[in-house]
Amino acid sequence: MNTPLEALTIGRVGVDLYPEQSGVPLAGVSTFAKSLGGTATNVAVAAARLGRRTAVLTKVGPDGFGEYVRQALTGFGVSPEFVGTAPDLLTPVVFCELNPPADPPLLFYRLPIAPDLTLTEDDVPWDVVENVPLLWVTGTGVCTEPARSTQRKILERRARRGHTVLDLDYRPMFWSDVDTARTEIGWMLDHVTVAVGNRAEVEVAVGTADPDEAADRLLARGISLALVKKGADGVLVATPEHRETVTPQRVEVVCGLGAGDAFGGAVINGLLAGLDPVTIARQANAAGAIVASRLACADAMPDAGEIEELLSRVD
Repeated sequence: MNTPLEALTIGRVGVDLYPEQSGVPLAGVSTFAKSLGGTATNVAVAAARLGRRTAVLTKVGPDGFGEYVRQALTGFGVSPEFVGTAPDLLTPVVFCELNPPADPPLLFYRLPIAPDLTLTEDDVPWDVVENVPLLWVTGTGVCTEPARSTQRKILERRARRGHTVLDLDYRPMFWSDVDTARTEIGWMLDHVTVAVGNRAEVEVAVGTADPDEAADRLLARGISLALVKKGADGVLVATPEHRETVTPQRVEVVCGLGAGDAFGGAVINGLLAGLDPVTIARQANAAGAIVASRLACADAMPDAGEIEELLSRVD
């Protein structure tokens, strides 16, 4: 890359297929719209939309969807340099059912294993891992081997340098059981500086869904900033010195998918800008609300002006 990378995200990628008919089950959908997807990928796109130089470390298959991923990333301003190819696997496809819109069911086609879960040490740009200002990892990234061992080595090499962020990103369909998820995600907590997740995800990670108790347990692991998303109750922002709940942004929900990824992109932007945690959470809340009011994930990510416009309207 010609200019220094500011953020590297690691993990899931796919092609999302959104129904063009809302409020009906998949069996009743006649047409779909294609969009770039996958949590780590969407977060990189969201941060790029806010002006950050980002890349994603992931893998696709040797198919047309894999080529689409690289082209889409480039179009969004995200470097595809670290997108590898798993020769014997297919790029994942995810069908979304917009029923209900606020929490749409997802149908993942990632068998026998997703390419992004086959990351090995040979795929990792170790100099970037050590030196990039912000590294973003996910709970899904340690759900199976070889990605689990690879991500562990990444975090060990990173050694909590700069901003090292864990998106708890718990998807039950990717895990054999909750206890395994708690063990593996819990290990990651000892190697990151920031943790982001909703009530269900913090319960898996630290054993309680109570936001304040979860924040206590996260901070006790050496986390410097915990962001616990409470849905309609806002976001708990917790540091060793301060604790505050940021109120939610009220919007008419079109599709809840991607809202958390927009939140993550705004968190990246805020951390890199050196903003205070409460301001970061307010901007992230607004970014998530904007995406929830739109259809699609990557294509729906807001720019800084849109976030500021919503915040000023609310204020």
